[in-house]
Amino acid sequence: MENIEDKIAQANWAQITKQLSQKGFATLPKLLTDEQCEALKADYHHPDLYRKQVIMERYRFGLGEYKYYQYPLPNLIQQIRQNVYPYLVPVANQWMSMLNIEKRFPATLEELHVMCRAQKQLKPTALILKYAKGGFNTLHQDLYGEVFFPIQVVMVLSEPEQDFMGGEFVLTEQVPRAQSKAIVLKPKKGDMLIFTTNFRPVKGARGYYRVNMKHGVSEVQEGERFTLGVIFHDALS
Repeated sequence: MENIEDKIAQANWAQITKQLSQKGFATLPKLLTDEQCEALKADYHHPDLYRKQVIMERYRFGLGEYKYYQYPLPNLIQQIRQNVYPYLVPVANQWMSMLNIEKRFPATLEELHVMCRAQKQLKPTALILKYAKGGFNTLHQDLYGEVFFPIQVVMVLSEPEQDFMGGEFVLTEQVPRAQSKAIVLKPKKGDMLIFTTNFRPVKGARGYYRVNMKHGVSEVQEGERFTLGVIFHDALS
């Protein structure tokens, strides 16, 4: 059986990079096996794995709950975080260059976390999210502090149309001086969806301009929906 590192290395990163630049999102299908998805879901009930639980409705984030993992992260999650990051750095740095932003991101995840620690961002941001019938997530951005990497990933741990109905992944794109555009995606169980954390560059008549993006989850009509979110920067709290 292929391990997660091999699957990531063998992905079509040229195509993923192209899609990220053109649309702000891309999909790496079937990164996780059914067994890996089920194991992550089963771990939801092991409180020692997590540093914090958030009930969304308390903060008007939506309806559902999520838990942040604590360090050290489970091996599978750490492998994903560490091995995906280097493929996204060239995209992130190209975006900064296109938008004339001086910030650049280091080649390794460890170096990114050195930057986070300098800003007192010490808490891991990998999380597992659970939605039951009626659950949803309002549009938002996962920034967590001064240092934030502009691309993140989410993996669906439940099978759409079998384990749950509805619960689509929603992106909105805010073009300056125009109405927002909604993008509705339906990744399958085990798929990794890669998308922008905050903004992406779009080419206009006078060069590139910044398009802000947010993400959320539409209402779950039936069943139960689990996802794993992997954000590369650490958090203040």
